[in-house]
Amino acid sequence: MRIDKLLWCLRYYKTRSIATEAVKKGHITVNGQVAKASREVFPSDKITLRKDQINFKITILDVPQNRLGAKLLDMYRKDETPKEAFEHLELLKLSKEHYRANGTGRPTKKERRDIDDYLDDNIETKEIE
Repeated sequence: MRIDKLLWCLRYYKTRSIATEAVKKGHITVNGQVAKASREVFPSDKITLRKDQINFKITILDVPQNRLGAKLLDMYRKDETPKEAFEHLELLKLSKEHYRANGTGRPTKKERRDIDDYLDDNIETKEIE
């Protein structure tokens, strides 16, 4: 089976064209070599793919005939992605929530309340001193 079709069947990409684009950009390696979209994949091949800032490492156990349901994925692949990669992604998401670039518009209602609470706390502490 072609690598782009396999990644689509194993639900790493939503559409086959997105999977093909990822392969063309060089985000996919098979057995340590950068793959082309037409590359055939066989059982026991080791695939590394970069998606959402995570380097997924999978070993193909068997090649499916068509797209699979989410519950059946583990019959066809063995996921060897380290847990640290997912923890790193969570930290990135949390850091992005608190960062607001200059010039991105006015604060949201929640951010405005947080600013007001912060300023009120600072004024009260200065009055006490």
